[in-house]
Amino acid sequence: MSSPSAPTTTPSAVRSPATVLVAVLAFAGIVVSLMQTLVIPLIPQLPRLLNASAADTTWAITATLLAGAVATPTVGRLADMLGKRRMLMVCLIVLVAGSVIAALSTTLVPMVIGRALQGLAAGVVPLGISLMRDQLPPERLGSATALMSASLGVGGALGLPIASLVAQYADWHVLFWAAAGMGTIATVLVLTLIPESPQRAGGRFDLVGAVGLSVTLVCLLLAISKGGTWGWTSGVTLGLFTVAVVALAAWGWWELRAPHPLVDLRISRRRQVLLTNSASAVFGFSMFAMSLVLPQLLQLPTATGYGLGQSILAAGLVLAPGGLVMMAMSPVSARITAGPGPRTTLMLGALVVAIGYGLGVVLHATIWQLLLMSVFISAGIGLAYGAMPALVMAAVPVTQTAAANSLNNLMRALGTSIASAVAGVVLAQMTIAFGPAAVPTENAFRVVLGLGAGAALAALAIASFIPRRRPAATPTPAPTAPLHDLHVPPRVEADDRERSVVPLVHGVVRRGEQPAHGAVLTVVDTTGRQLGHARTDADGRYRITRHGADGRAYLLIVQWAGISRAEYLLHTGRLHRHDIDLDTPPGQGPRAEPLHVSLAEKPRRHEDAEATT
Repeated sequence: MSSPSAPTTTPSAVRSPATVLVAVLAFAGIVVSLMQTLVIPLIPQLPRLLNASAADTTWAITATLLAGAVATPTVGRLADMLGKRRMLMVCLIVLVAGSVIAALSTTLVPMVIGRALQGLAAGVVPLGISLMRDQLPPERLGSATALMSASLGVGGALGLPIASLVAQYADWHVLFWAAAGMGTIATVLVLTLIPESPQRAGGRFDLVGAVGLSVTLVCLLLAISKGGTWGWTSGVTLGLFTVAVVALAAWGWWELRAPHPLVDLRISRRRQVLLTNSASAVFGFSMFAMSLVLPQLLQLPTATGYGLGQSILAAGLVLAPGGLVMMAMSPVSARITAGPGPRTTLMLGALVVAIGYGLGVVLHATIWQLLLMSVFISAGIGLAYGAMPALVMAAVPVTQTAAANSLNNLMRALGTSIASAVAGVVLAQMTIAFGPAAVPTENAFRVVLGLGAGAALAALAIASFIPRRRPAATPTPAPTAPLHDLHVPPRVEADDRERSVVPLVHGVVRRGEQPAHGAVLTVVDTTGRQLGHARTDADGRYRITRHGADGRAYLLIVQWAGISRAEYLLHTGRLHRHDIDLDTPPGQGPRAEPLHVSLAEKPRRHEDAEATT
């Protein structure tokens, strides 16, 4: 074995260069988000194409929504347990299978099955963000996660014109064959270029929690999406809402008592996580209002006095620049996050979205005015979507990244579903007679745009209560205490960065005779602030340095293959040797140095820490 003092801080992503990793994962995110808008140009033709009623063909959209909502939190938890790259591959393979089934379908049932399988791939974006956290160096993480998160909007904006073009000039089955082809390309790229994350949460899968959450989401989303058709006061709709409420209460009770919950509600109710998820849901409502208003305004006949009489292809081309703007705003979002912080980025994004909707309320008479509104709203979405995962990841343990990001993604999806239902009611109630049919009035569109602006301002208000700085980490309990609730904030205070770089600790991590390749080691002080981190190489070696030194007691945290371990050590201004054997109790591994903790700096109790955060 080579010298254990050799530096090993280079992340495992070296095997796959950072730029390639980001590009592949962002491409996979765009492919999955395309599935949301793939069938929109076909909706008026589906009854004829599938020989089914118009009411029944709406299941081609509803099935995707329901499957995505159910799959996202489940896939996130499985990814933390079994491997993020592995579950990413599963999602992409399922997407390809669903696309092929839909491409071969000529009747409603196989189409709905194929669309449901496509919806099961909705977890790709949160999984990609989680992989980035595990694989990328800190200086690349902000811009990469912003781009990955924005891929949701990018794919949705680009999907409509592409799908419209294909549907207009080719057989509709080509859409799904193209989706299968892109999914196959993404699968091969992930398989060959993306390394697996070494992080594992361990534990057992919470089947009861998964079933309970699935029942809740299916009943809630089914009532929301079908309430307008069935009647909001009908027995079926009210019954579904009732079951959703009861199932949610039972699920919450179970999750708080389960030893390995599907969603750790104790972490989810932390102030930063709870407020970010709440803002995400409201922001999802705001984002989707644009998608409901702009296509209709562009396609309504000019005889209405406010419609622009454009084709669906032209409408899609007007929306397409918004996707490019979202992508362009990703590095801007990362820069703001790296400076004032993700809270500021989220608030700025919400404000820009509100301004965009405000412009739309008064300016919607020409194509360029609608294009201006779309660009403003898309810019705000690009800013905000980059900040949300940064806020979530700063407040959760590294072993729960995928589950936490999946929950945040689910909250956004719930917001868009509610927006669809509310806007549908408004546009259906405020109508005028136009020929043999009724169309929404101009004021109806103004109301929906106003609701979008109000939701963006509500998200701004919620985000303002997020702590200005990332909350201090939960002070770490004694090494014998459970580590599932451990939080390691990813950023070091500015005054520490200004000090000189000094060595901290180095050594070897192994389990018996096996080197712990890819183990993540983090050094924190007694307040839980991160001081440095590294990964072990193929021989289990690591080396950590930090900026500045003050002689305080530090804690060394090791996470590898589902194992979480913490050991105290003392930094004395020189390079400290600390080898760890994960098969031995803390403090008794080879060459472990004595424990030195200043009595003046004894770690606070865990309960006190929760109160302060």
